[in-house]
Formats: sequence, structure tokens, C-alpha cells
Amino acid sequence: MDRNIKFELGSEEELNSEESDECTEIVHGPTENNPIDPAHVPKALRRSCSLECCQTDIKTESRVLVLYTGGTIGMVRNDNGVLVPKPNVLEHRLRKSAIFHDVAYAKSRFGHASGKSPLVLPNLGDRMRRALFMIYEYSPLLDSSNMTMDDWIQISKDLKICYENFDGFVILHGTDTLAYTASALSFMLENLGKTVIVTGSQIPIFETRSDGRDNFLSALVIAANYSVPEVCVFFNNRLHRGNRTTKVNTSSLDAFNSPNFAPLVNIGINIEVNQNLIFRPTELEKFHVHTTLNRNVGILRIFPSITTQTVKSFLAEPMHGVVLQTYGAGNIPSSRPDLMEALREATERGVIIINITQCAKGAVAALYETGSALLDVGVLPGYDMTPEAALTKLSYVLAHPDWDIETQRKIMARNIRGELTAPRNILDLTRLPRNRSSSVRLDIDSKSPLESLAALLPLLANGTSLSYIQAVLYPSFLYDAVRAGSIARLEDLKKCGVDLGAKDANSRDALFVATEIGNHEIVEYLLLNGVSVHSRDINGDNPLMLACKKGDVKIADLLLKTGAHLPHQSCLSDVLIKKAEAGDLRSLECFKMAGVQFNQPECCGHTALQSAVRKNQLEAAFFLLEQGLNPGTEDEFGLSCFDYAKRRNNSIMLELLLKYNTPNGCN
Repeated sequence: MDRNIKFELGSEEELNSEESDECTEIVHGPTENNPIDPAHVPKALRRSCSLECCQTDIKTESRVLVLYTGGTIGMVRNDNGVLVPKPNVLEHRLRKSAIFHDVAYAKSRFGHASGKSPLVLPNLGDRMRRALFMIYEYSPLLDSSNMTMDDWIQISKDLKICYENFDGFVILHGTDTLAYTASALSFMLENLGKTVIVTGSQIPIFETRSDGRDNFLSALVIAANYSVPEVCVFFNNRLHRGNRTTKVNTSSLDAFNSPNFAPLVNIGINIEVNQNLIFRPTELEKFHVHTTLNRNVGILRIFPSITTQTVKSFLAEPMHGVVLQTYGAGNIPSSRPDLMEALREATERGVIIINITQCAKGAVAALYETGSALLDVGVLPGYDMTPEAALTKLSYVLAHPDWDIETQRKIMARNIRGELTAPRNILDLTRLPRNRSSSVRLDIDSKSPLESLAALLPLLANGTSLSYIQAVLYPSFLYDAVRAGSIARLEDLKKCGVDLGAKDANSRDALFVATEIGNHEIVEYLLLNGVSVHSRDINGDNPLMLACKKGDVKIADLLLKTGAHLPHQSCLSDVLIKKAEAGDLRSLECFKMAGVQFNQPECCGHTALQSAVRKNQLEAAFFLLEQGLNPGTEDEFGLSCFDYAKRRNNSIMLELLLKYNTPNGCN
């Protein structure tokens, strides 16, 4: 169990009570036909409202998906006062909590459907977006000690299915295996561009005294408002990188820590985001989920007088990868050549062995004779990886059949998701200053005044004043370099510790500016340096929306290849109508590339096609007809495209419409 809580299933009557009837719609049933782990229990996924309810074009809202897997956080007391995992109760009770659900706003926003609408957090103020969140609940709920690799695969698949419909994701999970799940997902979710937070609690949400409320609320706020494109763990007012996190206490509310890496976000009176520590995607690739894992991996802990037979048995077939936990900085007994020989035999047979320390904090290094000897027999250094990260990374890497053994070994020794510190300089990253640029030394005389000022700013202030100066001036430095089209100046700013994704007062960053001026080269540079394609400004637009409105096909294509999607595809009728009326074919082509449906009517039932016909835009009408729009569709005035063409005596338009007249076609 996650805590020392007596675990009992509720009675059949309790589990089927009226209170447990909230989740009625099945997202998917049990789907695992060939599980990796025979102990895996196939699960259904349920929700209480449809996905369409969570669609929004309101600028002050963000959509968050909550995947509820089980764990202490959602437990409730049964009639005997015992805490139990009760299905279909979490959302029902959260709707009654003013902390988690703003009933008045939900009624004004969703009307009579508010009882089945997404939950809505109360207004946070301070330019923060209001979180609309839906809860998808797995059935059956899991005690996390029963979590399997198949469950990780199912969670990753469900995230993939819902990825474009939500701005952020929160996974509610039991604490026993939470660090394993976070580590596994960090590798399986490739080119992740949105915030994924795994959280749980030591005390259930619905108890009078609870850490679950703060953990869940804070996770929702961060997922809705901040771009942290990683799999993270939130616990006790800190957001940690998931694959750097481990459970350190069974009974304290400060149950999780990241021994070798500083928190990404600290929550106090203010929310402090350590932007320079965030690991961002740097490839021009879409979000992808790797859905296979290798179960033939394990952790072997060296101890005094361990027998050779124990080691050989552990390394024997079908073992493919082993995390070797050694003493101190990566040492094993120097008086045991038999152990070295057993390790050599395994590595020569193709077993990948990763050496990590048994210590909670620190890294392995070949400082001593035995540590260096391990390298000689083919054991790879795991540096400062946690056991959870090392094991799940092995499982992920070994499940790539397209990588040969040498490629797999190289990737295991390389930092691919921020899971290890580069070997050149194993720094104490838990003690990094807020801005690492304080150590940067530049030849000021060789820089322009702007670049010199950018280099000096971190040296002139610290604490709150530094944060304020950075927030105000960094976007200006970046915009100046972008408008000048200077990648060299952007590189200098990056070396000075400037966050290339810094936002201005309108929540726009350098990628918006580069898109606006149409500089493809700068857009590509920013994407390769981790600037998010999913950022939204105060108007709710992202860079792809800006590129589509401008009709910049080249930049739109680049953004799409990097995983961008329009934030509210089903609410674009006004924009499409304006572009059709203007005959803006390049813009319409961009929206087509982005997967927009052109048959969206506005409030009077007009579509983009009818607007093009009314404005005599022949080429735009032809383009829209080619997308399958039906010219016979009538608006609320009972008029079709044929009627508007006749009213304007446009015989050419009428002839075109007749060629595409499909009474039974798409509306």
C-alpha cells in the first residue's frame, strides 16, 4: 500500500450505490490481448462527459485531462471507517467542492448541461487561465503496487489519443510505484510538447487534513498555465523532473525528492519556474508514443560476500539488461576477479549492464581502480541516474528492434530526457543558482551594446529584482535579434542564459515574432532549441494559428511537422469566413494543412463557401468545393450558395456550383 492504511474493498452494495453512477460513458474497454506481464489486469477507461464539452475558444481557459489510475489520493471511507478505493466517486465528490469546481461559472458557461460538464477551477486571477478539467477513470482502480509495464503502455496510448484535445495532463497515481511510472512515461512519450504531471498523496483528498488537495490543485494549475514539456512529479509544493524522482519517505508528506536535480517549479506564495532547468524537445518531429517495452531487465545490488553464482544466475538468459547498484562512486570488491569475469561474460553475450550508485545522492565515476575496471569489462556508467530511471530506460531502449546493440549502449550512456548529468562535469545541480548565466564571462568589447547589456544583467542583480529584470527585458532582447534575423545574436543570448521561450506581457515569445515576420530560418532555429509550438498568447492563439492567418505555408508546414495543432479547431467559423470573403487562398491552404473542417457555420448558419459565393470569390469557392462542401446547404434564412449566386447574377459561379451539386453530400 501507499501508506499504512488498512486496505479493504467495499461491499458489492457500496460499489454499486447511487453515488458510484457518475462515470457512464466508456472511452475504451479492456484492450490488452498479449500483455507483457501475465499478472496485468486489463482495464476499461470511463468518463462522465463527452470530449466535445471540453472544447473551448475562450481565451482565459485551458483544458486539462486527468487520468485517475487509483491510489490513496482518491480513497474514501466506507461504512466501517476504512479507506477504500471506490470507483466513480472521485468526480462526484469533487463537483461538490468549491475548491475544485466553480458551480456558478459552470452554469453560466455550460447552461443546463453543467452537471455533466467538465469541472472548472475557480478563477485564479493574475493573468492565470482557468482550468477546465475532465476526469477519465480506469476500471478497476489500482493499488499502485500492482502497476505493470502494460499499464504504462495503456496510459501512454490514452495520452496519445487525447493529446491534441488538451493543453496539459495530470495523472493521479498511488505513491508506491509513482516514480517508476513517471520515469517510464518520460521515455515512452517522445518529442513531448505539453506538461504531464504525475501526482498522488499520503492522505486522501477527502480527509479533513490532506496533502492530496494541494498536490492535485497545484498540478492542475501548473498543467493549465505553464509550459513544462516533460513528465513531472508534483509533491509537497515542488515539481520535479519525473525521471529524477524517487520515493524517499513512507510516512512524511514530503515523500518524494529529486536527489541530484533541482525542482523545475517551486510553489510558495508565488509560483517560481526554473526555466533554465526545463528539458525541451529539440527535434522537428511530432509527438509520438513508443508502445513496446522489454520486461527482461532487473536491478542487482552488490553486497559484501555476494556469491558468484548469485550474480551469474541473475545475468543468465533471458536477462537482456541489468542495473548494477555498486558501492559509493561505482565500486565493487577489487579482490573478486570472479565477479568481473561474470560481468564480462554477460556483456560479451549482449547483456547491457548499467552501473549506478547505491547512495541516494551522487554519481558513479571511474575514480578508483574497481570503478575503472568495470568499464574494461563492458559495464556502462549510469552517472547519477535513479534506479527507477535506469531500469525503465533500459526497458525502453531494449525494446527498439531497429537499434543494434552498439546503438543501444550509446543511448544508455547518453542523456536523452534529462535523466542523467553529462559526464564531463558532474555538477551539484541541486544547488544551481536560479540563473546559471551568473558564471558566464564575455568579452564585452566584442559585443554590441544590446548584447553587452544582456550579458551584464545577470551580474547586476539577484533574487526578485533579477527575475523582474529578466521578465521585462529578455523578450525585448530576443525580439530585437529575431527582427534582425540574426541567429548569431540569438546564440549569444542563449549562452548568456536567456530563456529563448521568454514571454512578454501578451504571453508571446520569440516564435510568435519569427512567425509574424515570416522568417523560416529563425523559426526552425527556435524549434530546434526547444521553444514550444503549443504556447498560447492572451488571444488564445498559438504560432500555427498565426501562420495560418498569415497564409505562410512554409512556416505552417514546419510547425505542423514539429507537432503543432490549432488550439480550437471546431471554433474557427469566423476566421474561415473572413479568409473566404477575402479570397485568401494561401491562408485557406494553411488551414487545410492543419486539418480544419471548412463546413463550420457561424451564428446565422453561413459557411465559408457561402461567404465566398456572396463576395464573388471564384477561386476561394472552387477551393472549398474541392474540400467536399455542399453548395446546396442552406443557412438559417433558407438560402443556399445557388441562391446567392443567382442574386448576384454570377453565371460563372453558378456553373461552378452546379458541377459540385451533391444533395446527399457533405454539409
